[in-house]
Amino acid sequence: MAKNGKTGSKSVTVKQATLDLLRAFGITKVFGNPGSTELPFLSDWPGDIDYVLALQEASAVGMADGYAQATRNAGFVNLHSAAGVGNALGNIYTAHRNQTPLVITAGQQARSILPLQAFLYAERASEFPRPYVKYSVEPARAEDVPAAIARAYYTAMQPPCGPTFVSIPIDDWAHACAPIEARKVSREIGPEPEAMKALVAALGSAKHPALVVGPGIDRAGAVDLMVRVAEKAKASVWVSPFSARCSFPERHPQFAGFLHASPAQLSDALREHDLVVVIGAPVFTFHVEGHAAIFDGGATIFQITDDADAAAVTPSGTSIIATMKPALSALLDMLPESKRAAPRGRTLPPAPQAGDPLPVEFLLHALSQAMPDGASLVEEVPSHRPAMQKFLPMPGQDSFYTMSSGGLGYSLPAAVGMALGKTKQRTVCLIGDGSAMYSIQALWTAAQRKLPLTIVVINNSGYGAMRSFSQVMQVRNVPGLELPGIDFVKLAESMGCHAMRVSKAAELGDALRRGMAHEGTSLVEVVVDSAVPLLYGQKH
Repeated sequence: MAKNGKTGSKSVTVKQATLDLLRAFGITKVFGNPGSTELPFLSDWPGDIDYVLALQEASAVGMADGYAQATRNAGFVNLHSAAGVGNALGNIYTAHRNQTPLVITAGQQARSILPLQAFLYAERASEFPRPYVKYSVEPARAEDVPAAIARAYYTAMQPPCGPTFVSIPIDDWAHACAPIEARKVSREIGPEPEAMKALVAALGSAKHPALVVGPGIDRAGAVDLMVRVAEKAKASVWVSPFSARCSFPERHPQFAGFLHASPAQLSDALREHDLVVVIGAPVFTFHVEGHAAIFDGGATIFQITDDADAAAVTPSGTSIIATMKPALSALLDMLPESKRAAPRGRTLPPAPQAGDPLPVEFLLHALSQAMPDGASLVEEVPSHRPAMQKFLPMPGQDSFYTMSSGGLGYSLPAAVGMALGKTKQRTVCLIGDGSAMYSIQALWTAAQRKLPLTIVVINNSGYGAMRSFSQVMQVRNVPGLELPGIDFVKLAESMGCHAMRVSKAAELGDALRRGMAHEGTSLVEVVVDSAVPLLYGQKH
């Protein structure tokens, strides 16, 4: 092998070198919405790489994100110059917060006319998506493009994973270059032994330890390991605030519940624990102000994270930087069998009663009964998340996905990408009416490909989370919170989807069963009671 990973002196085009790299990295799909500056890359497209057409760039990135999470390999996205990257930035930010590996390429005008500020050029293209990408470059020479894409892939896949970006001038694709050979780059980082010994000692001496699990565990495919650690330690298990994955079975007898994003409410929940071990999550993600008594010294805090930045901002305790599998494996081996009594987990509420107008709790319980075994849920119902956590418990590994950013418009295209990556099982998208309208065009891609996807739209005719915040913040007469007159059945049918509407509790079970059994993509619009949910207590 020659220097810089180049294999011999045989010359190929930049496009050919790039396609060969994608094949070597196991990338079989490219997500995009084409523009003129991308046409040379897309011309004579090869039959062994599937081009997934989205009808808007944010949807292309959301689909790639869902697909990358489903397959645990980087999603490859091809965007259009500055305008297309601008359209996609919201979901690029979400991919950054989700720690999803993406390689994002964008077209650029021809190098010869860039100094003239040509139409559709991107000025300082590599700066545009920063700081929400791990690596961003417009290569200085055409022949450097394949090496830049290789670096973007390795960087995207290195924990903590995330999106990367390469801007490519239109005339670079036909340029001659040397091929690049794909390399192996290890991705696991082991924990420091002395820090692990300190953690084991703390768990051994604690009277009421708590394990706080975060999305990093499920991303790493380490949920079974996490369960074994919790059972051996006989510790209560809580979910970190705003966790975007399911990292512990929510019907497990040690499962205590979900931590609130209010500092005071989170501290109240953890008040009885003398040791708190946060695994695969920040310490902690808050949404509102308040006093965080958890940091006053009453409890010892440990953290295991693969994110050095998350460790650096942790305000208290000991952080151990390591990837989840080696850290949890070491912890399982080192822990003695605890003599503590196993803690009691949460008690699930009784099944909610039917009613008209249809209570959202009844819908969520009915959905938990209707979802087939092995289904994945992609969620974007921020105003109904507390009810979902009570009445729609998730089973564990690879069962639940949402956005870590708080930015709407992610989950519908992400569910399309998830269904593309999990073609042998059902994907369910649970989404609010306001959220759905951010990326409704993603339905078209799902319908065209007849994906095994069921979309359940909770229609309360408005932005429910904002209604709740208006009450908590005691503000009145806020404009822009009501969304009357949207017909999701007609929207879905216009894009080729099977669709139905439910407004009566008696109709719900049959409609959900039909939606789950439909061969292809189906949408079920459920008109629910518009009562304002309580997301935060006013005293907090």
